[in-house]
Amino acid sequence: MEKKTILIQLDPDAHASVFDRVVAIDSNVNELFSYANVQPDQVRDLVHGAIFTRGPKDLKNTALFIGGGNVEKSEALLAKALGAMVPEYGLRVSVLFDANGCNTTAAAAVRIAAKTLDLKGKKVLILAGTGPVGQRAALLLAKLGAKVFLSSRTIEKAQSAIVLLGKKIGECPAPVAVQVANDVELKSALEGVELVISTGAAGVCLLPEKIRQAFSSLKMVIDLNAVPPMGIEGTSVMDKGAVREGVICYGAIGVGDLKMKIHRAAIAALFTRNDQVMDALEVYEIALNF
Repeated sequence: MEKKTILIQLDPDAHASVFDRVVAIDSNVNELFSYANVQPDQVRDLVHGAIFTRGPKDLKNTALFIGGGNVEKSEALLAKALGAMVPEYGLRVSVLFDANGCNTTAAAAVRIAAKTLDLKGKKVLILAGTGPVGQRAALLLAKLGAKVFLSSRTIEKAQSAIVLLGKKIGECPAPVAVQVANDVELKSALEGVELVISTGAAGVCLLPEKIRQAFSSLKMVIDLNAVPPMGIEGTSVMDKGAVREGVICYGAIGVGDLKMKIHRAAIAALFTRNDQVMDALEVYEIALNF
């Protein structure tokens, strides 16, 4: 008899994400085990509880979801989880990493852009791109052949973010670090850009409307900030392909519909095999179905 599907949620925050729990239930998981305030030294025993209770042929029905609001802490949990498995004996389970929605959000934004624009060789600017979503969007865009420019208020922070991408970039040209600390630097960074993705902190305007309107090369803007004021002034959080002054616009909620579809599909895909590690590139593969 087929075993029930069990999703084990590991979250380093004080309370396991309600958002992630709701999505898991809506993805038709039979059982959801949620663990909050998980520390790296606790992960091994939790993983062993998952891999030693079912035979290898049934382990595809058990999976891990690693979330949480602090991506760095969650990445430490991921490393410990992978190290605790025993793949040489088939004793492992699939893992989805989506701390703070970084992978599903980036995948949704890039998928939306790629369905509309031919990105290969085109200049793309990621504003305030040093965070988890910005870095992952940069990785995915680079893999699609775009010329990616990743901005921060300091060139050092932008360069550090690109270094963190490291080997994930592979043979693709690495994103270029740019400093955008004032309007002059912003205008310089926008020269020839066809796509702008804003991934900055909530409530911070990164691209004023007057500056945006001055660049005829712009074809699409995607603002992932859902808290007013908008990261890209003159757009709406509800934009879903709205055309403003000839530019296709997407807001956070407009992107969110696809993000949710990808999230649910990724959870469902966990239970097809027991040897998957779903990070940015793997989640984007799922996004290609939409």
